[in-house]
Amino acid sequence: MKNWLQSLKGSWAAAFTFLWIIIIVMQWVSFASLLWLEETRTLVLATVTMLALVKILLPLRPWIEFIVKAAMLFFILYRTLVSYSIIIPFGGFANRLDQFISNMSPYIWFSLIAWLVIEMLPLIVTTKQRILVFLGINIAALAILDSFTPTVLWEEVAWMVFAGMGWLVTQHLQYFRQHYPQGWKHIRRYPYKIAANIAVIFALIIMAGVNMPEIEPTFTDPYTAWTQRNTSSTVGMNNGAGAMNQRMSTASGYSRQDNRLGGGFNFDYSPVMTITTNQRSYWRGETKRTYSGTGWSDVGNDDQTLNDVPMTAELENTQETRHSTEQVVQTITMQNDQSYPVLFGAYSVHRVQSVDRDSRADGLRWKPEQAELLWNSPSRRTAYPKTYTLVSHVPVIPEKELRKKTFNELYGRNKQEAYLQIPNELPKRVRDLAQNVTSSAKTPYEKVGLLQQYLQRNYAYTNNPDLSRKRSKDFVDAFLFEIREGYCDYYSTSLVMMARSVGVPARWVKGYAPGQQTFSDDATTSDGNENMSSYSVTNADAHSWAEVYLGEYGWVPVEATPGFDMPLLTEQEDSKTPDTPEVKDQPEPEQSAQTSQANPEEGTKIHPVIIAAAVAVIVLWGAYIVWRNRADIHFYLLRLRKGKPLTPDEKVIVETERWLRYMRSKGFVRTSHETLRESVGRWSVESPERASILHLLLELFEQARYSPSSVTAEDWRKARQQAALLHKKG
Repeated sequence: MKNWLQSLKGSWAAAFTFLWIIIIVMQWVSFASLLWLEETRTLVLATVTMLALVKILLPLRPWIEFIVKAAMLFFILYRTLVSYSIIIPFGGFANRLDQFISNMSPYIWFSLIAWLVIEMLPLIVTTKQRILVFLGINIAALAILDSFTPTVLWEEVAWMVFAGMGWLVTQHLQYFRQHYPQGWKHIRRYPYKIAANIAVIFALIIMAGVNMPEIEPTFTDPYTAWTQRNTSSTVGMNNGAGAMNQRMSTASGYSRQDNRLGGGFNFDYSPVMTITTNQRSYWRGETKRTYSGTGWSDVGNDDQTLNDVPMTAELENTQETRHSTEQVVQTITMQNDQSYPVLFGAYSVHRVQSVDRDSRADGLRWKPEQAELLWNSPSRRTAYPKTYTLVSHVPVIPEKELRKKTFNELYGRNKQEAYLQIPNELPKRVRDLAQNVTSSAKTPYEKVGLLQQYLQRNYAYTNNPDLSRKRSKDFVDAFLFEIREGYCDYYSTSLVMMARSVGVPARWVKGYAPGQQTFSDDATTSDGNENMSSYSVTNADAHSWAEVYLGEYGWVPVEATPGFDMPLLTEQEDSKTPDTPEVKDQPEPEQSAQTSQANPEEGTKIHPVIIAAAVAVIVLWGAYIVWRNRADIHFYLLRLRKGKPLTPDEKVIVETERWLRYMRSKGFVRTSHETLRESVGRWSVESPERASILHLLLELFEQARYSPSSVTAEDWRKARQQAALLHKKG
């Protein structure tokens, strides 16, 4: 342990340098996360964090350090691929190793490049001049990206400046240590003073940045000018407001970037699949249960069971309805060469009939808790299935019966806590709105019906929402109270979180809407009983919706997006959910306006904790300055009170009163019948180490008070120095 601490002490400069480099690299990862898949971002962040911990906490020999880092890198890569279901481990070690090797590209290249960059920078950027050039290039690059793209990079630039300042300080201290060893030994005696001065400088810069006045730019930035010129006709037609999307517009389709929902898109009508089935349905893909504030995270999804898929046998579904269902047979024929993480099917798949016209099931895994049919080929040589036939059991929903079921009757002790997850950062007004909308309903089914109707009636559908209204960092909060328009991701996510806010377990589902019915030779009659229809599904049909858990009735899909029709099977056609109650004046316009005025650029503000820390440092620094100069402040106040400067005689008398108070605080009491000389004589006996200082101070006092010769300025300075020495004696 002692050797380890000594190693840390000796490598502090390298450790801090590595820390500043990590912070700079993190800013580029933050920018790239808008372009990368979520698993790539997670992998790079984990790799960078691992490199930092090994470098800072484990100062090892170079070859040992290399082995440790390489082993950790491959471990992180394997765990990331498993957690995002890129590989689904099964079989023995050899089989898993083959899976890992077959699927590690291109992800391993991101890890290796991150490792190479972080290792090379400390070797190349070694002087103050190179640090300044390196920082200038990085800040200029971020500024260009901020100006010519829709991405706001203010926070990234601020963090980069912070890291650059820290790097320069570290470089300066290291240079001072190498070239001035005697001076370094001296300043090492006062580490807290050095740290305090550095903290004050950083705090002043942070506070100066926070309190800079916000003014409109003199010139319109290039990206805004370009988008205004090129989108005035197209985007304005889409959303009816002529507002621009603040993120890169993309084409519609099945997305893997669920943790950063929002933005806008253009409809892509490229064909995806053709489905021949006896029942029109939504084609279900993946479900998500963990809301992150910006979208849906895969955190928590990797702890669930993965089963083999036995061909033609029933698939286990741990949360399937125990009531009546209808069998739906569907044959899916893919119309493109893309590979998807799942096989799509109606509601919950009950049985896999065939894959590519035969009875093989290589690469298929079943997740019973999520009712997902995962595709994960053991080898990249195995392509995504071109055609497959599934059998689903679609529940017949007894609306009349469900409407009467209370919370206790539906859930009892099985409350499905994982699907009631709400982040602590979710603004309270979202929960209050959900409670307000559902206040007249008593049962879970009624509450969900009211939330569904509220969203459909009060928010406009558009594929290009006006993100200039967005102030809140939370995706749901921004939609409900500020943007107030959007597409399926906005509605479905809001319904899930509002349902959870009133105690109804819910999850987010993505897949495809039914598509357009077509005429096909495959749409024939099967056994003379089931009329088959054919549907053409395109990228424009990519869709998301909500599912709510209703106890023994299982997971029930709910459509909140206006203009979309969820083909549910119900026991009676004339059933309807209760009317939406009259909701009192909704706070969204007023709160949105207040937020806009009070916090016009919330997304780019420094975190409150950092501001509070900077304020605390400055307050403590100010208090220390006042305490350190308390004598001068006292003399200044006396000067104001007298209306003229104090003479050296008067200053010595005032200083005498101060050191007498100090002696009293140390237990040296002066009795009323004693002269000051008698008291000093007694104190000198009681505290011999103070005797010489006390007698010198006594002489200066008597000279100032009783001697005809005046005290000089030099005598006054001597009295002050001796008083300071008296305090140091303790």
